[in-house]
Amino acid sequence: MAGVIQTTTRRTRPALLLTRMRDRRPGLDSALLGGALAAGLGLAAFAMLVILLWISSPYPDSGPDGALNTAAALWLLAHGAELVRTDTLSGAPAPLGVRPLLLLALPVWLLHRAGRDAAYGGVPDAPDASDDAPLVDGPTAWAGVVLGYLAVGVPTALYAAGGGLRPAWASVGVCVPLVAVVAAGVGVWRAYDCPRGLLERTVGALLPRGVRHLLLGPDGRLGVAARAAVAGTGVLVGGGALLLTVSLLWHGGEARGAFLGLTEGWSGRVAVLLLGVTLLPNAAVWAASYALGPGFLLGVGHAVTPLSASPAPLLPAFPLLAAVPDTGAGTPVNWAAGAVPLAAGAVAGWYVAKGAAAAGRPVEPGGERSGQPEEVWSPGRTAGVAGLSAVLCAALLAMSAALAGGPLGVAALSRFGPVWWQTGGATLAWIGLVATVTALVVRARRHRTPRSGPRRARAVAGADGGTRAGMWAGVRAWVPGIAGRRRESAKDGVDATTDGRRPGGAAPYDLLPADPAPDRDPPRPSTPRPSALRPSAPQQSPPQP
Repeated sequence: MAGVIQTTTRRTRPALLLTRMRDRRPGLDSALLGGALAAGLGLAAFAMLVILLWISSPYPDSGPDGALNTAAALWLLAHGAELVRTDTLSGAPAPLGVRPLLLLALPVWLLHRAGRDAAYGGVPDAPDASDDAPLVDGPTAWAGVVLGYLAVGVPTALYAAGGGLRPAWASVGVCVPLVAVVAAGVGVWRAYDCPRGLLERTVGALLPRGVRHLLLGPDGRLGVAARAAVAGTGVLVGGGALLLTVSLLWHGGEARGAFLGLTEGWSGRVAVLLLGVTLLPNAAVWAASYALGPGFLLGVGHAVTPLSASPAPLLPAFPLLAAVPDTGAGTPVNWAAGAVPLAAGAVAGWYVAKGAAAAGRPVEPGGERSGQPEEVWSPGRTAGVAGLSAVLCAALLAMSAALAGGPLGVAALSRFGPVWWQTGGATLAWIGLVATVTALVVRARRHRTPRSGPRRARAVAGADGGTRAGMWAGVRAWVPGIAGRRRESAKDGVDATTDGRRPGGAAPYDLLPADPAPDRDPPRPSTPRPSALRPSAPQQSPPQP
């Protein structure tokens, strides 16, 4: 019998180990499935678009296998990877490094949703889901989504290597995992209601000790600088889009001729239109770099800046390239593009000044700032936060410029688009100067001492801390003389009492409070003496008849 019990115990030991492993990492299987599903949905979207264009094309050069290879290559290009064209006229492979930034939105959104759903155990945050449901461990959900995504991405890259657009393995090995790690991490972080502790610990571990206390203060200066940087970047890119629109309207005839002459069939024009739409964010970043000063390159040695534009080499007839400024020296119309970085710096500085005023007020449970007195940052700290926002904005613009440009071939087209370090340096100079000046000016105007009213009222107000009670005391100091003159005029026929009141009981001056009545003893009521204490009159009997 004892042997039977021991045998049973040995047989159930693997089941106990599997149970313990499953209990330690709950939600890992759903996270793996979510990451693989996100990659599959992205591939399916690109495959449907490419196959639809291939079917509608009047001259399909390749079969379905070539269309699927192109879809896989575009999926890798959407992650920022570089491709290599093998079917060139010269036979030499040519790199394709200009990534359409709009394509990046699809994989980032899918990974973000996958990370957020994996943190909830694979169940989306539906309206009927309970708010107090336990969340999956953050590192487990994040690692599961990334591994599941890469499990689909690696075979996709191997399949795309057999087509006409082959992936560059160095960029694929860096860009695809980086996008998966960052997007899924942000999704899991948002599922946990964006905890600041983990972010501050990560930033503190990467920064030296001398800089750490300047950024991670208790007043939230890093968050203020981040919001100002995002606002400044948005104004720069939005201003670049506005410049692009104006230039396209100015060169409308050339853009229309390029669009109609590039292809004749409606399917080809739809493909050109879709390509132009996906490249619109790239063109907006190019225009923002043009407004900042460094401009962009249309080949090696052919720079386009507001000051001058060198003649460009022979470029393909593409509608967006018609918006390039004319060759020659810049005119005041070109110089007017400098208003875009000025506006971006002013917006960033305003955000810094707003954060400087609200940093010292405690936050109420509802999420709003209380009405207690403000602890305003000093001018030095305000300028430091404005400089930090300029650094973050420069980093964002430099990264966008690096993704928006790249090679389109060899020789003359090996450099195409803005140079990332020049764009980042110009952004740091513009935003740093304008944002600092704006933040200091707005801070000084918001918190200056008012200069109005009589001198005595200002003195009393300053003694009382500048509150309304101090101002009221200053006004009351001048009122008794006016009230005395009003009482003298009231004696000439106005029915007024001796204390200056009207018959209705109201004071003759609304600003005068009622004079307190003097302390008097209240009149005592007269109590009659008891009849026992009074002398009683003698009672007389009636006379006898």
